[in-house]
Amino acid sequence: MDQPHHPYLPTTEAAVAAVREIAREFNLAIEVTHDIGADRTSRRTHVGVGVALDPDGSLPHEAYVELGGSPRIDVRLFPEDDALITVEGVEFHDVPRDEVPAFLRSCYGDLAHVRGKRFPPGYWLIVPLPGDRTYKELITVLTLSKWLSGRVR
Repeated sequence: MDQPHHPYLPTTEAAVAAVREIAREFNLAIEVTHDIGADRTSRRTHVGVGVALDPDGSLPHEAYVELGGSPRIDVRLFPEDDALITVEGVEFHDVPRDEVPAFLRSCYGDLAHVRGKRFPPGYWLIVPLPGDRTYKELITVLTLSKWLSGRVR
């Protein structure tokens, strides 16, 4: 059986372009903020003021993307090839940058769902991806938005 195609997103800019394509595909508003330079990216707070380059001479690029529509999703793309994706207030840390498009398609394509358990009580937001990969995060009843409540199975 062939493995599903995973886009290779070598740069933050390539990932932003892929997210823009998802926004067009699902007719979503999109707003992108770029932080370029070691002194501007969130994970490099240890560098000195005015130091823009990493020790290897590269210029790190981070982007924050806000997508309109339902569900409400924000994506922070890090220079280290990963992302933080927030879906209706639920944070998914360390998502590989190459999996961001599939993750977004799962959410906007109605594949993502919430599974609840009576004991121990709790709910999980589950985001399935091609190739039997799944992301899941624990959520509380208090954080169940209208969109999340509508996906409880």
